[in-house]
Amino acid sequence: MSQTRVLTGITTTGTPHLGNYVGAIRPAVAASLDPDVDAFYFLADYHALIKCDDPARIERSRLEIAATWLAAGLDPERVTFYRQSDIPQIPELTWLLTCVTAKGLMNRAHAYKASVDANVTAGEDPDSGITMGLYCYPVLMAADILMFNAHRVPVGRDQVQHIEMARDVGARFNHLFGGGREFFVLPEAQIEEDIATLPGLDGRKMSKSYDNTIPLFAGGARLLKDAIARIVTDSRAPGEPKDPDSNALATLYQAFSEAEDTVAYRAALSAGLSWGEAKARLFQTIDAQVAPLRERYEALIARPADIEDILQAGATKARAVAAPLLEALREAVGLRSFLRLAAAPPSSDRAAEAPKPPLFKQYREADGRFFFKLLDADGRLLLQSPGHASPRDAGQRVAALKADPHGPLCEGEALGEGVAPADLAAALARFSED
Repeated sequence: MSQTRVLTGITTTGTPHLGNYVGAIRPAVAASLDPDVDAFYFLADYHALIKCDDPARIERSRLEIAATWLAAGLDPERVTFYRQSDIPQIPELTWLLTCVTAKGLMNRAHAYKASVDANVTAGEDPDSGITMGLYCYPVLMAADILMFNAHRVPVGRDQVQHIEMARDVGARFNHLFGGGREFFVLPEAQIEEDIATLPGLDGRKMSKSYDNTIPLFAGGARLLKDAIARIVTDSRAPGEPKDPDSNALATLYQAFSEAEDTVAYRAALSAGLSWGEAKARLFQTIDAQVAPLRERYEALIARPADIEDILQAGATKARAVAAPLLEALREAVGLRSFLRLAAAPPSSDRAAEAPKPPLFKQYREADGRFFFKLLDADGRLLLQSPGHASPRDAGQRVAALKADPHGPLCEGEALGEGVAPADLAAALARFSED
């Protein structure tokens, strides 16, 4: 059974907090232990440049996040663990993809639209303060994913659009330059419905943007305890019943405890447990899990050279995958060595070459539906599909046609002008011969 390639990254702009650990790092480490998963995990430090112009902060964040992954149990022997900036093929692929990406697609990106809306609301020029880094962020993200032909990308719902854009861009490149080859796997978004989104100190989603985070390792147990003490609660006194859903305490407790313990904690709050005691129990529960990881983290962060060696080894593994694909992509778009021209066979030899096989081309129309068509070597239309709801549906139908050349057409599939069923069957049979 072939492995499923899963890819995820964390932007290196800050110190890891409990939300990063519960929402991304912990589930990713768990997934990497699955023998059917080929995991690619990376530090998204090129993405960090879009959000941060403080070099010292980015440098420190890269070290802290790398140490956090390793302290949390990531085994660099089992996964490919690397820094984005150590893979030169990624920015080159970004440019190749930029050249086939419609500007209109980028205009619809959520982050860009949000920035434009904020500028308009403030009476500013719509593009005030917006860099090309922010505008082209989805293309860089597409390159991250397509470079390693990831099958699944774990994301929150706010990132699903970026996976859809990566699919669109990858499909367009395949269509324009594939010549019968699918260079890129079209990735699927893996929405982590069962992974908790932790609230921060003020009850909103824990985020550096809101300045409401609880540090994972930084500052040790003392800072963790101090942060938990600052979680916003109401003024109900000890003995008064508390609503477990009125603040962040019960949700945070649930992320670090078994189900029955969470039930007991919520019941204690409802029975009048004081806020001080509730926060003390929360600290004890979280620290019991975090303390062993913190000890490993502190040992790792004290040895940055060792972390560098691990990341360089991971980059070597990643480049071994990226370099051959990029070479094929350069060839496909015409960035070729002239030596191949000198070695080309005479025209008489080329005439004797085997005829080219037919070619399936998949594409997406403006109405959002997915189509495919089958062309012969001269570009003549042999078969046109109806619209499918998803690229997977279209791909499954293509696979069915290849597997059974003599099978009946489905409703809505149309033969090209002058094409007989026998002609179509003969063309499809070529796929089983190749």
